[in-house]
Amino acid sequence: MSQTDFIYLMPLLILTFAVLVSMLVIAAWRNHKIIYVITALSCIAAFGSLFELRTTTAYVIEPMFVIDGFGVFYIGMILLTSLLVSMLSYAYFEQREERKEEYYLLLVLATLGACVLVISTHFASLFLGLEILSISLYALIPYLRTRPRSDEAGIKYLILAAFSSAFMLFGMALVYFSTGTMVFSGLAASIAGMQELPLLLLTGIGMMLIGVGFKLGIVPFHMWTPDVYEGAPAPVTAFIATVSKGGVLGLLIRFFMEVDGFRYPVLVTILTIVVIASMFAGNLLALMQKNVKRILAYSSISHLGYILVAFMAGNQMGVEAVTFYLVAYFITSVGAFGVVAMLSDKNSDAELLEDYKGLLWRRPWTAAVFSAMLLSLAGIPLTAGFVGKFYIIAAGVNDQLWLLVVMLVLNSVIGLYYYIKIIAVMFQQPEIEREQAIRLRPSIYVASAGTLAVLALLLVYVGVYPTGLVQLIQNVLVSVPEIVAK
Repeated sequence: MSQTDFIYLMPLLILTFAVLVSMLVIAAWRNHKIIYVITALSCIAAFGSLFELRTTTAYVIEPMFVIDGFGVFYIGMILLTSLLVSMLSYAYFEQREERKEEYYLLLVLATLGACVLVISTHFASLFLGLEILSISLYALIPYLRTRPRSDEAGIKYLILAAFSSAFMLFGMALVYFSTGTMVFSGLAASIAGMQELPLLLLTGIGMMLIGVGFKLGIVPFHMWTPDVYEGAPAPVTAFIATVSKGGVLGLLIRFFMEVDGFRYPVLVTILTIVVIASMFAGNLLALMQKNVKRILAYSSISHLGYILVAFMAGNQMGVEAVTFYLVAYFITSVGAFGVVAMLSDKNSDAELLEDYKGLLWRRPWTAAVFSAMLLSLAGIPLTAGFVGKFYIIAAGVNDQLWLLVVMLVLNSVIGLYYYIKIIAVMFQQPEIEREQAIRLRPSIYVASAGTLAVLALLLVYVGVYPTGLVQLIQNVLVSVPEIVAK
């Protein structure tokens, strides 16, 4: 590797170095605040190094990685989200007696894995990034082992993730057997002249998509999502909903851009069915839930369906819409789970609807922030979620995906019900005993409130003035090649 290669890999190297430093510090002296500071500084330093990589041309590190505008933007989005999650985690774990320091090691490693995914152009780097991310989540999900359902969530994710990794590996083997290459561009060159994919190659790509579908939590690979969201600590749930899924989605976009997968009717048909099923299953199942974390889990399934509508557009506008919606979704999801984390105590998370009864009268600013996040998820105007959903609909209409657009609008109406249900509970008259039960220490409240205030301001700013973010996305994605229409 050359010196230039190291410069372009600097964000990944900073995260790796931060893990090593944290391990040495933990071995010498356990201190929650010091490890948190190292984690936050590593995310900030890695993000700062991205400003040296701003370029309109892609830099290729053969044969594993490509650093272009798309990769730089997604890495930046992942790093900033991880920084916000670490800030929420500090306030969340301050009131708990478990050993907290190893949590930040796992968080940085998972962030590293997600960053590797979005710049991968080879099956080896793809699988390496995916496993770094997954293995870290194996430990993050059941981190609070004394918590009810924590071990169940960890075991369920471990078993299903192992199956999905096996599917992906076997799919990679079939693709390599059929084409003789593991590089995305080599695969694209091998199938460029094919009007229909051979059965063996189609099976291999299909098995790879099964592995990706599990990580995204879309139908029919969504079974783990509500249980894991419920059993994991609230900051970990926020991380899974945003960084984990964002990294895998970035990988999926890059892979389909390279191989031009939308030229093949079989893949398009399968993806269309998955998108519609994800929207309906997520929203309809969320209607029956009384657990806020499970509601947000099923909501995430439907939102991945919305995002895939723009992905199905198969063009530059679709990629821009996906990216914009991801930014809005990251803000709202971290904000929503941040409220859950702030209201949680040392024994359990504030996950039941009863925990939010009368919240408006007890904590008006917290209720206002949570309401704003929920309204953004519902796609109400003046929020980032509304603009993101409008962008997705515009991408779908531009490519004449009328069925998917109609299904998106219909499901948005269905989803509005359970978001309003949570807000209505917060408007109910409070019960005095509940007010005493969820009272927080001032230091923890202040630490969480700062993060939530930043997210609320971003939510409204992007909703009121989206032009700046749209222009930024268009500028950084200028190096991304146009996907040929289906």
